[in-house]
Amino acid sequence: MCGIVGWIDYKNKLNEKEKVLDKMAATLSHRGPDDYQKWIKGAASFGHQRLIVVDPQGGKQPMVREARDERFVLCYNGELYNTDEVRDSLKSKGWSFNSHSDTEVVLVSYMEWGKGCVEHLNGIFAFSIWEEKKQRLFLARDRLGVKPLFYSDHSSGLMFASEMKAILAHPDVEAKVDREGIHEVLALGPSRTPGNGIFKNINELRPGHRAWWENGKLVTDRYWNVKSEPHKDSWTDTVAKVRELFLDAVNRQLVSDVKLGTFLSGGLDSSAITAIAAEKYKKDQLSPLYTFSIDYKDQEKFFKRNSFQPDRDEEYIKLVSQQNQTHHLVMKASSDELVDRLKRSVELRDLPGMADVDSSLLWFCENIKKHVTVALSGECADEIFGGYPWFYRKEDKERKGFPWIRSINERVGLMRDDLENQFNVEDHMLKRYQETLDETPLLAGESEAAKQQRYMFYLNMNWFMQTLLERKDRMSMGASLEVRVPFSDHRLVEYAWNIPWEMKFYKDQEKGLLREALRGVLPDRVLFRKKNPYPKTFHPDYTNGVCAWMEEILANTQSPLFDLFDRSKVRKLTESKGNSIQTPWFGQLMTGPQLIAYLCQVDYWLTSYRIQLN
Repeated sequence: MCGIVGWIDYKNKLNEKEKVLDKMAATLSHRGPDDYQKWIKGAASFGHQRLIVVDPQGGKQPMVREARDERFVLCYNGELYNTDEVRDSLKSKGWSFNSHSDTEVVLVSYMEWGKGCVEHLNGIFAFSIWEEKKQRLFLARDRLGVKPLFYSDHSSGLMFASEMKAILAHPDVEAKVDREGIHEVLALGPSRTPGNGIFKNINELRPGHRAWWENGKLVTDRYWNVKSEPHKDSWTDTVAKVRELFLDAVNRQLVSDVKLGTFLSGGLDSSAITAIAAEKYKKDQLSPLYTFSIDYKDQEKFFKRNSFQPDRDEEYIKLVSQQNQTHHLVMKASSDELVDRLKRSVELRDLPGMADVDSSLLWFCENIKKHVTVALSGECADEIFGGYPWFYRKEDKERKGFPWIRSINERVGLMRDDLENQFNVEDHMLKRYQETLDETPLLAGESEAAKQQRYMFYLNMNWFMQTLLERKDRMSMGASLEVRVPFSDHRLVEYAWNIPWEMKFYKDQEKGLLREALRGVLPDRVLFRKKNPYPKTFHPDYTNGVCAWMEEILANTQSPLFDLFDRSKVRKLTESKGNSIQTPWFGQLMTGPQLIAYLCQVDYWLTSYRIQLN
C-alpha cells in the first residue's frame, strides 16, 4: 500500500513544480515510509510514497512503460488479488513483464484495455495513468472504495492524492468549508456524502468510478454497481456459493512478501478469516499465524453489558486462537493513550472522526505494525449480510433517515440558536438519505418489503460501510500497516446483493446465512455467538480525559467550536460527563462521552487546519 499524489499544470516551471510536489507528497509519508520516488515532465508531476509488500525492486513507482508510440506513467496504491490471472491473459495477447509485481500488471492492463482495464481487476486500488503524448490522465478507484482517491479541479490545474492533506498542502489551495461542508459536519459527521470532500473545491472519486482529464476538462464515469436480479439458487446452493466465494477471497488475500497476520475479536467475521488463514499457513508449512486483539486496561472492572455489547470477547478469542494454533497477542490500551491519539486521528482523516473508535484503532495498528506489515480484517460483513440491528428491528427500520444517526435532535440542540435559521441540519440529512434511495437499483415486481430491504442494504454499503472503510484505511495507514478486507471482494458483494432477506436472516439471526456457510470452519460457540461490535472502553478515566480537553476549549474565548455550537449547552453536556445523552448519536458505540470527544475533534480540526467557514 502507498500514498499517491499528482498535479497536472501547464503554467508553473519545472523547478517550482518539484518543490510543491515534494511538499504535497511529504504529507503522505506515513502511507509509504519505505521509499519516495517522483516523475516530472512538462505539465505532469507525480509522487509515490511506498509501503513495500510485494516485489521490492520490480514494483518501484511511478512506473513508466512505452508502447505504440506512447509513454504511460502509473501511480498506484493498492493490491490485486488476481494478478496471476490477469498477467496470463495479457501474456496471451503478446505482452511481456519485467517483474512479478501487481503494479506492472495494472499498467499493462490499461495499455491493453484502456478504461476497461478496471473491469478485469479484483482488488483494492486507487491509481492514475498519464499518457504523455495525448496529455491525458486516467483515474480509477476500486469497486467498494477500500482505497481512497481525492481530487481538486482547480484554477492551478488538476490535483489528486490519497488523502486530502496532500491537496491542501498545495500553496494555491485554501482550507475553506462552505455552507454545504458545514451541513455535512453538523448533520452527517463522522460520515459524509459519497464523493463529498467537505473542503471547498475538493472532491472524492466515488467507489466504482473512473475519470479522465483532458484539455482542461474532467469527466467521471461509473463502471460498477450492484445489479438487481432474481436470486434463483436453492438454499443449499446459496450456502455453498457464499462459502466458496468467501474462502476464495480470503485465500487470495493471503499473498504477501512480508509478514502477515489477522485481527481477531472472537466474533464471527474475524474468527472465520483467522481460521481460513491459519489452515493455509499449516498447509504451506509456514510459521504460526500472528493474530491480534485489542482490549482496555481495567476493562473487567468497568465493562457494562448492553444490547449492543452483551459480553466481552476474551473467551472467544482464546478458543479460536487455541483451536487454530495461532501466535496471539492481546494489546491493552490505556485511557491516556486513547485521548492522546484523538488529535492524530483527526489529522489522518483530515476531518473530525469517530472519537475513540478511531484513536483506539490507530493505537492498535501502531502496535500490530511492530510485528507484521499486512493484516486481514472483518469489515464489510455486516453491511452485505445484514449484521446490524437496524436491518431487522422494527423501530430502527421505521426511523426517518439514516438508522445509525439516532440523535438528530441532540445534534440540532447543541447548535447556536442564531444558526438554526441558517442551517437546516435535519433537512440536509434527509435530502442525502433520499438521494441514496433514489439511486438504489431496484428489481421490478418485488414486494414492498423486499424493496425496503434493498434500500437498507444500499444505504449501508454506500454510507456506513464507507465510514468504517475510511476509518480502517486512515488509521492503519497512519501506522504504515496494510489492512485487507476479504468481505469487500466484489464477487461476494454482487452475489450477496440479490440473496433474499429471508435467507440472510436464517433462523431469525443476524447473518444467519453466513453462519451456515461457515459451519465446520468455526466451533458452534463462536459460530452462533450474538454479534458484538468493535470493543470500546468503559473506563471513567477516558470520559474524564475528554471532559478535561473540553474544559480547556470552553475556557478559550477564541475557540472556533463556538462559531457553530452553543457554549452553555456544550458546558452542560460536559458537566454531565455525557450522561445527558444515553442513545448512541452515531452507530452503536458513540454515546455521550464520544460526542464530547467528537466536539473536541471538531474544534481541533477548525483550529489546526485554519479553516475558513464561508
